[in-house]
Amino acid sequence: MTVRRLATLQLVLLGGLSLAFVLPKDIKLQPVGIELTLPEFVGDWHGVDQEASKGERDILGPDTQFARKVYAKGTDEIFVSIVVSGPDMNTSIHRPERCLPAQGWTVADSRAVSVALPSGTLKATRLQNIRNVTLSNGQPFKLRGLNYYWFAGHSEVTASHFKRTWIDIRDRVLKGRNQQWAYVTIGSTITKDFRIFGSDEKQTDDLIRAFIRSLVPQIEKRPGAPGE
Repeated sequence: MTVRRLATLQLVLLGGLSLAFVLPKDIKLQPVGIELTLPEFVGDWHGVDQEASKGERDILGPDTQFARKVYAKGTDEIFVSIVVSGPDMNTSIHRPERCLPAQGWTVADSRAVSVALPSGTLKATRLQNIRNVTLSNGQPFKLRGLNYYWFAGHSEVTASHFKRTWIDIRDRVLKGRNQQWAYVTIGSTITKDFRIFGSDEKQTDDLIRAFIRSLVPQIEKRPGAPGE
């Protein structure tokens, strides 16, 4: 190694070590910008509380909070879950693409979507999932469902787990703050293939989008439209 390269390497190392003196020492936690309590009614939908599983509570951080309901209207059902992180974001929330396969679901399609709200536009990730089940008559069946999810912080909303991580790093390093995050997921089963007058994929999609438009204004704390 030449003297010039050695000197350059030493400067890089010294520069990296010097950052320790300028990084914020007191990282302030900013509370999440949505309500943890889900409403009993969302339009014509009535919700019933659901408990988080023991497996989830064991895996996620001890400070993680949950709010879950299954909403019903006629024969239709929509599952809603809000998971709010504790101070350590790495142990509290994660992408559903990581946990769905462990529950027997295969993610067949993932795409970024926008949902029009009364206050603006919400960007979310839409998943189409498939699960192999056995019917009561012993026949195999592919159960299909749709999930929409996004992450809501103190002042920002994003559909991307990777952007959420980048926002956290940026805020901690440059602003000395730590946004508390909530992971919101809303899903429903495509019922056309196993129920008379059931909903196909498009109808299920429209059902979820309409539900989101009614729910979000009831749970967001901050004024203004959610967005990235």
